[in-house]
This record gives sequence, C-alpha cells and structure tokens, in this order.
Amino acid sequence: MLWHKERFASDGFGVIVSPQAAKIEAVSKVSTWQKIGVVARVAGKQAGRNRTISAAKRAIGTTLRTFGRVAHQLWLEVMGTVFLAMAGFGVFGFLREYAKFHAGQASAGHVVAAVAFTLIFGWFGVSSFWRGWKGQ
Repeated sequence: MLWHKERFASDGFGVIVSPQAAKIEAVSKVSTWQKIGVVARVAGKQAGRNRTISAAKRAIGTTLRTFGRVAHQLWLEVMGTVFLAMAGFGVFGFLREYAKFHAGQASAGHVVAAVAFTLIFGWFGVSSFWRGWKGQ
C-alpha cells in the first residue's frame, strides 16, 4: 500500500491525485462513421481471406458485368429501332413534300430538310445497331 499512499492523498472527503501521478492524455474523439469504416475495412480483409466469400464476390462481379453488357446491347438495339422508325417517318415526309414540290405547293427547302432528316436519323439507327453488333 505504500505505492497507493505515494500516488494519492486523502483529505478525508475524497481522493485527490498527487501532482506526481502519471497523467493520461486526452483520448481523441472518433466519429461513428470512422468507427464504421474501420470495422468495414477489417471485415473486408477477413472476408478476403475466406475462399467462399471471395468466390461469391467474383461470381457476383461476373454476373453483373455480363448483365451490364447485355443491357447495353439491348439499349443500343432499342435506340436503333427508334431512330430507324423516325427515319421511316422521314421517308413518308419526303414523299409528301416531293409530291407537293412537283405540284408547285412546296419549296425545295422542304424537300431538302426531309431528305436531311431521313439520312441523319437513318445513320443514327444503323450506327446504333452496328455498335451493338460490333460489341458482341
């Protein structure tokens, strides 16, 4: 108890720590998010050592990558169909404007605009399908 008497002094009401006692530095406050990050990092390292979890992560990654490629190809084909349909409407507009042009009711600008619209949207449609098929 000699150690106890050297470190602490009592005045009868409570214990007062002597000035020679080792002081504990203030513990820095760590946020909850930092704690969660540390736990997640440790759990991730432990999971990386487990063969079953590693295999499951690779399987999920492969599956998501495959579904992503298929969804991208489907997107390109759907957009190609939409653009080709719009080009088809452009063909009908061109035929209507061409007939009006020959009857003298429309200017050449309307015919040129219809041709340009049809060619541009036709190119968008064809190139979209081409990109979809090229990716296979």
